[in-house]
Amino acid sequence: MRRYLGVLQNSWRWLGAHTLMTRGRELELMHRAMGFATLALVTLAPLLIVVAAADPLGRGGFATWLADGMGLTGRSARVLTEIFSPPRKVVGTTSVWGGLALAVFGIALGGSVQNGYERVWRLPPGPWHRVWRQALWLAVLTAFLYQEVRTRTLLYGPERITLSAAAGVLFFWWGQRFLLGGQVRWRDLLPGAVATMVGLVGLRIFSYYVFTPLIVDNAVSYGTVGVVLVVESWLIGVGFVVYGGALFGHWLLTHHGFLRHFGHRHPDEERERVGAT
Repeated sequence: MRRYLGVLQNSWRWLGAHTLMTRGRELELMHRAMGFATLALVTLAPLLIVVAAADPLGRGGFATWLADGMGLTGRSARVLTEIFSPPRKVVGTTSVWGGLALAVFGIALGGSVQNGYERVWRLPPGPWHRVWRQALWLAVLTAFLYQEVRTRTLLYGPERITLSAAAGVLFFWWGQRFLLGGQVRWRDLLPGAVATMVGLVGLRIFSYYVFTPLIVDNAVSYGTVGVVLVVESWLIGVGFVVYGGALFGHWLLTHHGFLRHFGHRHPDEERERVGAT
């Protein structure tokens, strides 16, 4: 038994899982995920409702977007649809102040994600005049989610899985590079983008088996508030995956020296060398 425990300890040490957990605590991963969920609920929900209302093809409104992201089907998807008002009423009732508030919260969401990426890569905060990057990132995120729902009825099976996986990796790959202002190389960011997409796939599977029946039960027991709490819990999971995927990619390069096997400098060493010169 002692020998097996020694093997487990050596394996744990070699994997560097303790380093990953320490970095997660330093990053305050769960707190950031909860902040992401809050901002997403007050930003993405109204934004996607407005976009869905303005869509001339009418793909089912915001509930369809949310049900597709959570992997909901059947009765649970219908419960979500019943909670949100008909999308066609939204555009005509959206005020100028409401649009401004939506833009402010949307930029705050982009800024939160940017700050998380900066903390992961140990970069200084970007200057205030880069706020346009956060706004553009939010617009691209909306377009990414829009195409995900549009392809729901056009492609099925392996074709849609391949398209969604490729689009997701490209978005999170580009998103890190864009929000960080090009301070990290493309090849250094790819592992984090892949890890983020893998985490979202796992979250979708978890949501299908756990949140699908939970939404129906909460709708019966607590009404609309219960369903919103389930949605908020799912958004916390999304935030955890977004930050955790980038952190995992950075940890993979840092601890296991992935780039050194190919004769490249580690990104932190490269920045130290550039700063010294």
